[in-house]
Formats: sequence, structure tokens, C-alpha cells
Amino acid sequence: MQEGIRQLNEWYSQNGYDLAQVVESPQVAEDGTVTLIIAEGVIENIDVRYFDEEDEPTDGKTRPFIVTREMELKPGDVFNRNTAQRDLQRVFGLGIFEDARLSFSPGQDPRRVVVNVDIVEGNTGSLAAGAGFSSNSGFFGTASYQEQNLGGNNQTLGAELQIGSREQLFDLSFTDPWIGGDPYRTSYTLNIFRRQSISLVFDGDDTRLTTDNGDDSPRVVRTGGGITFARPLAKNPYTRPDWRLSAGFSYQRVQLKNADGEIAPRSSEDDGFQDLAFDPSGEDDLFLLSFGATQDFRNNSTQPTSGSLLRLGVEQSIPLGSGNIFLNRLRASYSYYIPVDFINFGFTEEELPQAFAFNVQGGTVLGDLPPYEAFVLGGSNSVRGYGEGELGSGRTYVQATAEYRFPILSFLGAALFVDYGTTLGSGDGVPGNPSGVRDLPGSGFGYGLGVRINSPVGPIRIDYGWNDQGDSRIHFGIGERF
Repeated sequence: MQEGIRQLNEWYSQNGYDLAQVVESPQVAEDGTVTLIIAEGVIENIDVRYFDEEDEPTDGKTRPFIVTREMELKPGDVFNRNTAQRDLQRVFGLGIFEDARLSFSPGQDPRRVVVNVDIVEGNTGSLAAGAGFSSNSGFFGTASYQEQNLGGNNQTLGAELQIGSREQLFDLSFTDPWIGGDPYRTSYTLNIFRRQSISLVFDGDDTRLTTDNGDDSPRVVRTGGGITFARPLAKNPYTRPDWRLSAGFSYQRVQLKNADGEIAPRSSEDDGFQDLAFDPSGEDDLFLLSFGATQDFRNNSTQPTSGSLLRLGVEQSIPLGSGNIFLNRLRASYSYYIPVDFINFGFTEEELPQAFAFNVQGGTVLGDLPPYEAFVLGGSNSVRGYGEGELGSGRTYVQATAEYRFPILSFLGAALFVDYGTTLGSGDGVPGNPSGVRDLPGSGFGYGLGVRINSPVGPIRIDYGWNDQGDSRIHFGIGERF
């Protein structure tokens, strides 16, 4: 009997039920029936407690339900160590706590337990400024503010200002990562913005169009805002979903301007005297409905070595306002990762990835197409070896990439890559044919090698590529290309 009790307690422990055990002595009835009394460790309640950095109790800013809704364990459940560890990872993963741990208190019923979630809150507000360079934006300076736990609700309020040689941006956003009371983890983001950029449709590294009322490249100025909802598709909100869906609505007032800030509706006579916007006035209204779906089976979201990622998207404009634009844009991207072990420098897969990475993507626009909305090929996030926007722009595109990623040092990785892209001859399907006016090839490939330097903001990417026309160049970026 004692051996059987020992094995029973051991089974509970091996399966994560650390608080379960046989209590009291076995009761033997007159007919020989033996009754065992087992306290399984049923949870009476879950309490959130707040501590300061000296581990002293304090008042908390975060509302308790923000913590408890991340926990799959509920009052009435039997405590399970494995489930509790996953719950604690989700709580800490909110990014607003410096520490999170579990402790226990006796319940009013001596056979039950109160689970305490003890947290130390972190500083959730930040103000930052910096400067940098990217192949897309050139030199730029940024200033930003972010509060990640607005009102103790784990909501994020952010503002960003960026001023650069090719782009100026102001963006104000608000995100609620889990709408209160929703059982499916539905989130939403609101934002308003004003962005001025030199579009790669009109101006690349080597060629450009100029405006009719100024010897400079057209500036695309977008002012507007929108809302986007997102939701994972899973019966259990605590498990990894197979799909994530999104839907949103946005409005943009788009103006084509010259360097002096004047409306520039057409290109220069040398560049065909073509409309730069869809409406001849040089100003368009874009009312866009967007839908997206993502299936993510990668083993790591920042440096994957196995699995796959599928993204699907569609945008539909509502023909209202200036230009009366009726546009439908379809896009798809698929990435696949295969772990390999060709080079052994003593690193594990967790330290630095070593893998083959493949990506194929494409898109097309049906209906009306403002020139600045064309797909652009060439550059650090497209076909490397070509300058930014120097391969082509079109109504349709297909692009493919293969990379071999491998480690060199603990903080340094490398990659060999081959890129290919084509507009499928759709450059003349863009009003004014800006790709043809700039004499871009429309199709081409690039190949080369690059390094990846680990940093707090993600891998710094430096690639050197050659293209099929014999040219070469360096590309800079943050994070892997896909």
C-alpha cells in the first residue's frame, strides 16, 4: 500500500501537479474497500501582488486583470507546473515588468491554495533620439516617445518624428493588444500620420524624373489616419494560432509636390509631361479597406532556422473624393527555412542560426493605379546589387530570393544570397510609364554576400551585391530581409 501511494504521488509530480499528494491515512471499510484522500492542489483564487525593487510590498500601477487574463490557470483548476510556467512566460512577455514569479498561500479551505503572481513593475515610458542611415531613407534623425502601459492597461501610446534627406515623417499611434472582455485576443491600432518622401517610383539611386515646375524630384506627401483590427484564429487563446487575421480602414490625402512645397501635378517636358498623381490636379484621396492573413510556423521570429511564413493581403479602395480611385491590390509572400550544419564553429542553433532561407513573393494591381502606388524593384529589400528603385516599377511583380545564413563569431553572422525580380513587362501599365522614361530594365538578378552584426535593436545587415549588368553596391538595413 505504501509503495502504491508513493507511485501515485510520483505520477502527480512527473505530470506537473506539484501540489497534489495523498493526505491522511488510508481508510479501510469493513468490506475491505480502501479509500485514499488526495489533495490535488485545487486553486482557490489567483491574486496579483506588487513589489518594489527592494522586494517590499507596494501599490501597483497595472490593473490586476491585465495579469490574470494572461493565465490559463483559473480558480477551480488543479495547479500544474507546466501550465504555470507558460503563464509566467506570457506575463513577463508583456514587456512591462522587470520580474514576475509565483508563490502560494493557504486557502480558506485547507485543501486548496491561493496562487500569488508577484510582479515588479518596470519603467514603461521612454523618450529617445538618434540618427542613422539606410539604403531606403538615406541619412535621417529621429525622436520618439512611447508609453507601453497607459493607464495600467498595457496599452501603448507612441509618437515618432523623423527628418531625413529623402523622408520626413510624423506618426502618432495608440494600440490596445487585447480588447477588454474579448475572449479571442482581438487587438486594434489607431494612428494619424503625415509623411513626405521621395518616391522610388520617380527617383532612384541613379535615375529620376523631375517636376514640371521645378528641377527636382517629386515629393509624395501623405496625410491621414486609420484603424486596424487583428485577431489570432485559435480555439484556445493561450496556444499558438495557425492563422492571424487583420482588417482595417484608412484614409490618405496624397499630394505631389516639388522641393519648394508647391503642388507639382506633372513631370517635366523632358520626362513626358505626364500626370504624377491619378487626378490631374496633383492631389488624390485614397479610402482603403485592407484585409490580411498570416500563417507563421517559424521556430524564431527574428532569426528563424526552420519552419515557414505565409502572408496574404488585399486592399480595396472606395472611389470617393479627388481622383475617384477604384483600386484593388493583391499581395502574397512565402518564406521557407531549412536548418543545416555545413560549418561548425562551436555554436549551437540557439546562439546563431545556420540555415537555407527561401522567399518568393508577388503582387498585382487591378483597376485604377496612381503612379506612386506602383510596385518598386531594386534595393536592400528587393534585388540587391541594384540601387533603390533602379530595377523597375510596375503594375505587377514577382520576386524570389535564396540565402545561406551561417555564423562566424558569437556576435557576427554572414549570408550568401541570390535575388531575382521582374515586373513581368507591366511597367507600361503604370500611368506615365515612369520605369520606361527612366530606362529601367524591368527584370534582373543580383548576388553577393553580407554580414549580420547582433545588436540590441536586432541584426544590423550589411550586404554587398553584384547585378547582372555588371554593377555593384553596398546595402544597409536592420533585421533579416525576411
